[in-house]
Amino acid sequence: MDVQWLLVCHGLLTALVLVSFFCGQWPIFQGTFIQRIHFFITFGAYDNLRRFIYFACGSRGGNVMLSVEYYCCDRPNPVLQLIYLLIIGGTYYFIAKSSFSYIPGYYLSGMHRYTSFLAVGVAILLFLLTSFSDPGTVSSANFSQYISAYPYDNIIFSEKECSTCKIPKPARSKHCSICNRCVARFDHHCGWMNNCIGERNIGYFMAFILWHFLVCMYGVVALALVLAGRLKELKVIYILTAYYGIENSFRSLAPHVVQWLLSAYNTQILIMMFLAIISLLLAGFFTYHAKLCLTNTTTNESFKWQDYLQWQRKVKEAKASAEALKASLGELNQERKPQESKWIAFFRRSRLEELEVVKNNIYDRGFLNNIGEVLYPLSIRRSFGINKSKSG
Repeated sequence: MDVQWLLVCHGLLTALVLVSFFCGQWPIFQGTFIQRIHFFITFGAYDNLRRFIYFACGSRGGNVMLSVEYYCCDRPNPVLQLIYLLIIGGTYYFIAKSSFSYIPGYYLSGMHRYTSFLAVGVAILLFLLTSFSDPGTVSSANFSQYISAYPYDNIIFSEKECSTCKIPKPARSKHCSICNRCVARFDHHCGWMNNCIGERNIGYFMAFILWHFLVCMYGVVALALVLAGRLKELKVIYILTAYYGIENSFRSLAPHVVQWLLSAYNTQILIMMFLAIISLLLAGFFTYHAKLCLTNTTTNESFKWQDYLQWQRKVKEAKASAEALKASLGELNQERKPQESKWIAFFRRSRLEELEVVKNNIYDRGFLNNIGEVLYPLSIRRSFGINKSKSG
């Protein structure tokens, strides 16, 4: 039982760390220990390490650490790309080493040896396409075409020049401080890809997330079928009921079956738990980006809209408060009115509650056109090329 509890604790700790790292900033976890763990993983641990390095090694050791930080966080580097390849390669290796000897089995055919390799191969291909494709770099040669493709809405995007590139900034573009370039329809900079996610590779990025979710779920189901096949082939249920006298019911058999699986196939169960947690995180990440794509909004724009709507709400609240104050001062100069019923005053909505701030996204052209823009970017369409030749 010690090994079983160790595996359970390991799985719970892995889930806690992954959820805290990827989801600790979500509003639902605000003020909870999940947020505090996220802060420790992303900032606190590094800050304590930096203080220790300065204390133990002095300024020279601190400068070396700052140089490493600059390389890893502020400049393009392949560190996370190598970690991704290590994770996917290591996971596939452990699956192959621990489970391929049971394939073909009672529920799985030998074909799954090759389909699993194909699934991982496609995952790596999508990773390479997203990592090394042009996200839509804006230059002095093509900025006019991007300006014609994405008009300014004069709300969150207005006509101005990039202070670094010294060229006009098209709407929906952003200068990436890590890659040191302006990117059209900028979504975010992805460290795992060592590349920006923009107009030309957002489709690859979405396919990458979806395919990895499907691969993780496929791995969970395949390993579950392997274990189910071992139960059938070794006649575990029959042995438990016939030789150990255990009642043939799910409630009676489940603890003994789980105990047997944890002791005999702990590697497979550990991998299943890891893949299940990753698949849940990928499902949430894909759902978030799919919602953005369906409304033709980028991650960068979503933050801009939040700031704009919050500012507009504050302005309207200030105006409503000023009007209410002006109205109350005007009533002082009038005759005393009959006192309003307390029930009417209680149920009457405040003017501040009636405020409504509308998000006017001119780039939202309906979900079909929005999906088409992700799959077939404006910059590679024929009309884009015609405009380019005309402007030339």
